[in-house]
Amino acid sequence: MLDFMRKFSLSLLSSGRDLAPIVVVIVFFQLFVLQQPLPNLVDLIVGLALVLLGLTFFMNGLEMGLFPIGESMANDFARKGSLFWLVVFAFALGFGTTIAEPALIAVAGEAAVIAAGANVIESTQEAIDQYALGLRVTVAISVGFAIVVGVFRIIKGWAIQNLIIGGYITVVIVTAIAPKEIIGIAYDSGGVTTSTITVPLVTALGVGLASAIKGRNPMLDGFGLIAFASLTPMIFVMCYGMLFS
Repeated sequence: MLDFMRKFSLSLLSSGRDLAPIVVVIVFFQLFVLQQPLPNLVDLIVGLALVLLGLTFFMNGLEMGLFPIGESMANDFARKGSLFWLVVFAFALGFGTTIAEPALIAVAGEAAVIAAGANVIESTQEAIDQYALGLRVTVAISVGFAIVVGVFRIIKGWAIQNLIIGGYITVVIVTAIAPKEIIGIAYDSGGVTTSTITVPLVTALGVGLASAIKGRNPMLDGFGLIAFASLTPMIFVMCYGMLFS
């Protein structure tokens, strides 16, 4: 118990150091540039305290649960030698973590409302919900596909730069023919997928898999899956926009 409290205190201090620059920036601009008092000071202090605790618990949860289980499952699949189930697991992991990503849910919902306001889709709640769901599913499928490609890269030892360059060339080509209304959403989709849920599990999968395969270096081969997860949603969402239009 004492050891846990010591570790938690150190994590709390670390989270406080991470949040300090944000607090300094807000206070400086509010007091010295805008020259106005901080609004709802009590609520602000309580909110910062909750953020501090939430960030601390989140980081401890990653270290205690998500990272170990991701690495151990990758190791188990690699030792089992079943490529089929490894690929199924990689796709399911990418799809499942992305479809539940809070940032993606928020962006998809906002995109659907804006699309209805611009008469891209019908201004009904059913049409808005269907558009948002379709966008989320498309992004989730793209991330699942990206993780599968990343797994094959680790297994085969492919050079990551070749895949990334080829991917961004494809992004440029698809951008030239995609509807203008979907391009901004597609580019933002690449960023919102790599957030709080997706990144820890996908990173753990890559590192665990590279550690379990003979001849692979976890530092060189274990990372890079997040790059694919940021790249493919742009392509898939623009294709979704072309099909939808």
